[in-house]
Amino acid sequence: MLVFKFGGASVKDADGIINLGKVVSLFKDEQLLIVVSAMGKTTNALEKLTKAYVTGDSSLHSVYEEIKSYHYSIMSELFEPNDAVFDEVNNTFVEIDWMLEDEPHDDYDFIYDQVVSVGELVSTRIVNAYLNKISLNSSWLDVRGYIHTDNTYREGVVQWAKTKESILKDIPAMLEKSIVVTQGFLGGTSENFTTTLGREGSDYTASIFASCLSADSVTTWKDVPGILNADPKLFDDTVKFDELSYSEAIEMTYYGATVIHPKTIKPLQNAKIPLLVKPFNDPEAPGTVIKEDGQNRFEKPVIIIKQNQVLLSISAKDYSFISEDHLSELFRLFAKNHVKVNMMQTSALSFTVCVNYDEERFKRLLQDLSERFRAKYNSELTLVTLRHYTPASLKELTAGKTVLLEQISRNTAQMIVK
Repeated sequence: MLVFKFGGASVKDADGIINLGKVVSLFKDEQLLIVVSAMGKTTNALEKLTKAYVTGDSSLHSVYEEIKSYHYSIMSELFEPNDAVFDEVNNTFVEIDWMLEDEPHDDYDFIYDQVVSVGELVSTRIVNAYLNKISLNSSWLDVRGYIHTDNTYREGVVQWAKTKESILKDIPAMLEKSIVVTQGFLGGTSENFTTTLGREGSDYTASIFASCLSADSVTTWKDVPGILNADPKLFDDTVKFDELSYSEAIEMTYYGATVIHPKTIKPLQNAKIPLLVKPFNDPEAPGTVIKEDGQNRFEKPVIIIKQNQVLLSISAKDYSFISEDHLSELFRLFAKNHVKVNMMQTSALSFTVCVNYDEERFKRLLQDLSERFRAKYNSELTLVTLRHYTPASLKELTAGKTVLLEQISRNTAQMIVK
């Protein structure tokens, strides 16, 4: 039994979906569960729609119409005008229509999940319909009834026992009869509200299903030949890893490598299920295999670039030392506001952290900090991480840049640069 995950780039247009069908047809004799992300940049567009709805921006309806037109244009290339998929997609968009008719809910993260999740629901309707059109017997599955989470919107915490019970109850029998197509990134609460598992969380979805179903492997299909030592959009001379160990892959994703979601590896490692990262434009290529005994060979350092970072310096209003009590309170506030710390440093009077910038969450954090602490920050920064660095690579990556904070250990160097 195999689990496939197709990301947004692989289904960004009609040609991409046709190619997905060709890839799947190579494995038509296997039991196959397919996890699909939103198409192209749909998640970004739905985030823009969410913000316009909450703020009352006049662009709301034009943004929404653009999202719908994008999907309808793809469908018009794949299906006849009277195909049932048009009604299925219309009915899915109604979930947004209903929400836009009401006043915004107080909880931004709740609104975000109900709106942004529609991207995956629509993309899987289209993929499922296309697979059936080309005679690959396929069934559509609403993941929200199978991956159960708590009520932490935008970062739902998976309730593993309930999730595994639901998956094993229905899905093995479905896989015996057809391919199963479902959504990445989404979960459901006990009150039947939608949650998301964190940005780019479709890989994690695939690993949850694989772990519960004891799959032979997970393959995530990408627009790159495998896992590279750096982002090919930023660096010309990248090299591909043939193999990686689970532990090295976890380190890379922890520091921000975007080729797989940080939570993906743990369920696979626990179940000893290999993860394959392969190019969707060359499905016969070997790609990269991540497994327990994967061989880590580093011809060049691993370079991870995280943009849109904030360097936040916090001090006590009474000029007291930053003690363990202070740190405990600070981390409580970071956790409460779901602000991730990527790097930190403590001095006598200040605690300095580098965090991802999320406007809503950062504003709430500053508000909470203001009761006991002073806070100042620099924004629009870049966090550069090098795994298995060399002195020459450090010098090259910081040339012409202002380094605001630097930390170097035996295997890893991190620099916040402007």
